[in-house]
Amino acid sequence: MKMKFSTVALAALLFVGLPLTSSFAQIGISIGIAPPPIPIYEQPYCPAEGYIWTPGYWGYDSDYYWVPGVWVPPPRVGFLWTPGYWGYNGSNYFFNDGYWGPTVGFYGGINYGYGYGGQGYYGGEWVGNTFRYNTAVTRVNTSVIRNTYVNKQVINKTGSRASFNGPGGTTAKPTAQEQAAAKAEHIPATSAQQTRVEAAKKDPALHAANNHGKPKAEAIKALDRNNEAQAGAGKAKGKTGQEAANGNSAFGHKQGDATTRTKGSQNNAFGKAQSAEAHASHTAKAHRANTAATAHRASQHAQVASHRPQPAAVRQAGPAASTHAKGQATQPNKKKKPANEEPGGGH
Repeated sequence: MKMKFSTVALAALLFVGLPLTSSFAQIGISIGIAPPPIPIYEQPYCPAEGYIWTPGYWGYDSDYYWVPGVWVPPPRVGFLWTPGYWGYNGSNYFFNDGYWGPTVGFYGGINYGYGYGGQGYYGGEWVGNTFRYNTAVTRVNTSVIRNTYVNKQVINKTGSRASFNGPGGTTAKPTAQEQAAAKAEHIPATSAQQTRVEAAKKDPALHAANNHGKPKAEAIKALDRNNEAQAGAGKAKGKTGQEAANGNSAFGHKQGDATTRTKGSQNNAFGKAQSAEAHASHTAKAHRANTAATAHRASQHAQVASHRPQPAAVRQAGPAASTHAKGQATQPNKKKKPANEEPGGGH
């Protein structure tokens, strides 16, 4: 059952030795049944540089359910994860929420594995703005992630899988350093972590009532696949929207795609050709009209001249020479006419 933050929370704080000023000694759940032991599971490989492992733990709703561990990016460079843990106050078991901070605080002495041996975190360390991974306790593909080192001395060989602090579980007490860490600046679980908790809560295969405290590896892998699919769909949706926005922007600047622009250029070229053809045709017609008018005037001039008293040789040679000359000027234009009209006629 769920209980409000009251005397149970106060007793819990006194039990684990955390100061009352700690803003992250949050007790939201208190029940009378101890959580199952920490199951043995395989850590997946780190997906990218800078991600930090947050171990799996037992959550509680109507019963206990397993929240598988996951690699997540920290909310801030230099921050580490302090896992949440279950504690016992003499009558009930209560849960303390995990948090992000510059140092790892008290998490009940629980051996979560993969660098969380009960105190501190030895799966990796910050060196400036770079996170380095200890491959002695952390699964890292060194062909992809190069920032690694090896420290086998931190391996916890106790073999305890207790999932709570108290009788029958661990009996660790917070150190002065861990108490100081509880007072330092904190950031709660990220949205990615919270989403994973909700997904695990809704998965029947991860509930202890169904798996008897031993969640199957396939159920954990199925949860990972679903999370990856949802994350991929979200990214694809965002990418599609961005591409659409880019497409609209490009359309505004370029006025259509390449095909549309090519057709437009062709249409423009065709229009120019038609305009040129029309201009050429008009010029040819005007030239023919001028030639005809000139010939007509020459004919009239010849007729007038024929009535004037002139020497016969001059009267015969004038009109004949004029007519022959005009005929020579006209003949080349008649040959060029089909060539000028061919582009228009060809269409």
